[in-house]
Amino acid sequence: MDMSVHASFLPHDDPEATLVFYRDLLGFEVRGDVGYDGLRWITVGPAGRPGASIVLQPPVVDPGVTEHERRTIAEMMAKGTYAGIVLAVTDLDGAFERLRAAEVEIVQEPTEQPYGVRDCAVRDPAGNMIRINELR
Repeated sequence: MDMSVHASFLPHDDPEATLVFYRDLLGFEVRGDVGYDGLRWITVGPAGRPGASIVLQPPVVDPGVTEHERRTIAEMMAKGTYAGIVLAVTDLDGAFERLRAAEVEIVQEPTEQPYGVRDCAVRDPAGNMIRINELR
């Protein structure tokens, strides 16, 4: 079976801040920006790699989600425990310094992990945990 990951989904609660983070800071290209009923779904991905995308979506669009669940999701997003993704770069220190200079919320500076990777962690504007591995 030949299978690959085509798209991952992360919540966002501020489309403009989301674009600044993913497009301007991370350098992803915008592949789609769709509005419906006052909400926006923004699809981004690494330039030149059309097979891998991140869909940034409103956090609670399913009408079956209860008000209690909505509050829980909002609380988890605020703490950075609701969603996350792992990215990879060849120059971890350079990527980290670019994010630090942009005053992105830093969770962990570049660190050699005991499980064999060197990485750092930041939060995007919605609070999603973004871990960045160094490719070796």
